[in-house]
Amino acid sequence: MKISYECGPCFLRQAKEALDLSTDDEALKMEIMGDIFKFLSRNFESGTNSNSTGSAMHKMIIERTGCRDPYYNEKIQGNEIALRYLPEVEKILRDDDSLENYVKISIIGNILDFGAFTLDDDIESVIRQSLKKDLVIKDVEEFENALKTNDKVLYLVDNTGEIVFDKLLLNKIKDYDLDITIAVKSQPILNDATKKEALEAGLDEFGEIVEIGCGTVGYVDSEISQEFREIFNSHKFIISKGMGNYEGLTEIDLQDKDVFFLLCAKCNTISKDIGVNLHDMLLFKR
Repeated sequence: MKISYECGPCFLRQAKEALDLSTDDEALKMEIMGDIFKFLSRNFESGTNSNSTGSAMHKMIIERTGCRDPYYNEKIQGNEIALRYLPEVEKILRDDDSLENYVKISIIGNILDFGAFTLDDDIESVIRQSLKKDLVIKDVEEFENALKTNDKVLYLVDNTGEIVFDKLLLNKIKDYDLDITIAVKSQPILNDATKKEALEAGLDEFGEIVEIGCGTVGYVDSEISQEFREIFNSHKFIISKGMGNYEGLTEIDLQDKDVFFLLCAKCNTISKDIGVNLHDMLLFKR
């Protein structure tokens, strides 16, 4: 997906947060922020890819500060929030074990995103409100048909914390007797899940965990490894979690694939691109 003018302040907010989490050196933060201004002045224009721009900015912060995982504590916090709500969502699924409800719970997990929310946002309140909402776009029938007619699926996970709720959907998918491959980031970026967090959450119970070969904001086709490209190309059925993967996958040709996007629209640029309202929860094929 291409950037909009609203991506500008979002890039700067993320840069400030990542810098504050990476170092206490005020002089270094001033220097790096100045370089980010220069980088954006050269690259922030219509037609620029949003994921590539954000990835380059975060890579700059990581390399200059030497902090390889700025959101380490926030990822722990995300897991703690998800685990706190797990009994509540499991009760909901006992009362209604429909595929749609499993999808909805998985999407609610997508709220745990420190790339879209600020560290001061009341994320727990957003989760409580979302539990009462319905999916705005719900291609559930097509999704279930894909589960029934394919023998394997590639599941692109998104955030730590969110993956706790992904486990519930993955367990439901196992009922359809598919081989599941679970794709994670190779290096830390924001609060995205790496293999370490995926293993800690127990995702390997449901399928093989593979790395995409890079640590980028969402999916960046030019950055993935050849090994993962072969895995990606071998799958017709793909489940894509989160906004970052949506932004990246809509940049490439998916004509021969059944790709289902599961996400919460957490920014105006994404909302406008899809044609929904802010904070709407969606399951759609595109």
